[in-house]
Amino acid sequence: MKFKRVFLLVLDSLGVGESIDADNYQDKGANTLGHIMEKGDLFVPNLKKLGLLNTINMAENEDVDAYYTIARPTNVGKDSLAGHYEIMGIESKRAFKTFNNSGFPRELIDTIEQVTGRRVIGNKYAETDEIINELGERQLNYGSLIIYTSADSNLQVAAHEDVIPVAQLYQYCEKIREITKRDEWRVGRIIARPFTGKPGKFKKLSNERRDYAIKPPHHSVLDSLKENGYSVIAIGKISDIFDGEGITKIMKAPTNLEAINKLTNIMDKNFTGLCFANLNEFDSNYGHKQDLEGYAKAIEELDVEIPILLNKLGLEDLLIITADHGNDPTFHGGEHTRENVPVVIFSRKFMEPKRLNMLNSLADIGATIADNFEVNKPLIGNSFLDQLK
Repeated sequence: MKFKRVFLLVLDSLGVGESIDADNYQDKGANTLGHIMEKGDLFVPNLKKLGLLNTINMAENEDVDAYYTIARPTNVGKDSLAGHYEIMGIESKRAFKTFNNSGFPRELIDTIEQVTGRRVIGNKYAETDEIINELGERQLNYGSLIIYTSADSNLQVAAHEDVIPVAQLYQYCEKIREITKRDEWRVGRIIARPFTGKPGKFKKLSNERRDYAIKPPHHSVLDSLKENGYSVIAIGKISDIFDGEGITKIMKAPTNLEAINKLTNIMDKNFTGLCFANLNEFDSNYGHKQDLEGYAKAIEELDVEIPILLNKLGLEDLLIITADHGNDPTFHGGEHTRENVPVVIFSRKFMEPKRLNMLNSLADIGATIADNFEVNKPLIGNSFLDQLK
C-alpha cells in the first residue's frame, strides 16, 4: 500500500473540453472550464498551482505542485451515473433514458397513478424551485404528485409534506423505481422532492431529498475495498449514485460548502481507505441553469478551500480531483456536455509533479485506487500508480 488514505473529489460537471466522440452527442465545441475562463477573469491561484487550468489544453507546466492530466469518457451517456460508474470501473454500454423534450409517456404516467392512487400533474422539464412554485398550490388542493424531470436521466416527484408525509412520498418513489426498471422507461434515478411552506413561499426540503438509483450492474472498486475491510466514506450524492453498494459510511451534503466541511472533518479522522466526495452545485445550480457567473464564483469559492484541504493531508494521503462529465453554461439548453474531465493528483510525497499522458478512461482513476489498496482490478481501467513519484 502506497497511500493509507485516498480522498477523491468530484467537481460535478467541470469538463475541460470536447471528447473525441462529442459529435455523437451534438456537443462539438463544448468546454465548461475553458468557456468560463474566456468569459471572465477567474481568480483561482491555488487550483492553478495544482495544474487544473493546464488541463484545458494539456499545456506543459513544470511549476506545479501536483500531477495533472485529462481522462476521456468511454461509458455511453453523459450523466452522473455514467461518469461515476466509469470512475469506479463499471462499464456501461447503454445510456439511461431522458425525457426532457416531451415529458414521460402517457402509459408511464397512467401506471404511476395506478400504483400510487394519486393524480399526476406537471410531467415536463423543469427546475425544482420553478415547478413547486408553479404547481405547489394545485398540489396542496388536490393531493396530487408533481412529476417532472431535469436534463439528467431522472424522474422527480414533488409533494408538500402537509399533504403527503415525507415517509409516504418515499414509498411512492420506491414503487415508481420498480416500474421504471422496464427498458422503455429506464431512468437513472427517481428523486423524492418534499417541500413545505405556503403559496408564494414554497421551499424544497433539501435535506429530505432521497434518490433511488438503479443498482450498479456489477461490482465496482467500492465493493472491492469494502469486502477487503477498507473504509469507503461517501459524501454528497455518491451513495445515491451507487445505491449504497460498496459504502461503509454515508454523509449527506446538499451544498458544496457542506460537502467540503464534511470532507475536512473526515480528514481529521483516523481510517484506512477511500473518502469519495461530490460537489453537486456546479452542475445543479450553475451548469443546468446556464449561470456562468455563478459557476465561476463557485470555482473561486472552492479555490479558497484548497489550502485547507492540502494542509490536512498527511504523508500517507493522496488527493485526486476530477469530474464526471461537462455542463458548459455557454452551450445549448443547459444540458450535460460530452467532455474530457480533469484529473489532478496531489500528495506531500511527490518529488516531481508534472503533466501525465492523457488517460484513456475515467476508469483509470478507480484502477489506480484499487492498485494502491491491492484489491481486485476493475473490469475496465489501467492504473497509473507507478507513475506517481
